[in-house]
Amino acid sequence: MTSSDWLLLVFLVLAAGALIGAAAMVVLRIRVSPQEQERRRRKHINGIGRPHDGLITDFADGLIHYVYEIHGVSYTASQDVTALAEPVPYEASRIVGPATLKYLVRNPANSIVICENWSGLRIRDPGPEADLCQGESNHEKTV
Repeated sequence: MTSSDWLLLVFLVLAAGALIGAAAMVVLRIRVSPQEQERRRRKHINGIGRPHDGLITDFADGLIHYVYEIHGVSYTASQDVTALAEPVPYEASRIVGPATLKYLVRNPANSIVICENWSGLRIRDPGPEADLCQGESNHEKTV
């Protein structure tokens, strides 16, 4: 082989290596963690979702369970809120009950009750016993 053949061979090997390296970087950048996918889903639903009334049936271990009905179809869903930057600091007795949710019109089963920038939770005051101690009225608040 002549020196120009060796130069061409070295150039082709380096070019192939650079191309493989660039492709690997693209593939690794595109791969998104499940937590980031969920954060993006919440953001998307918050941005274009339609608000609707629902009912929170349970809140335990960072999962909010809720039900709602759209056009005669009942949906049962749950949302993991442990990944939110600010965790839900309330006990189940203050969260269970009516709530506002957001859902996608094209896929009503895709819904949320809380995200980083919005909350449909209607936090209830602890009850009459706490009202007597603190002098507050018993009413719902939307967080």
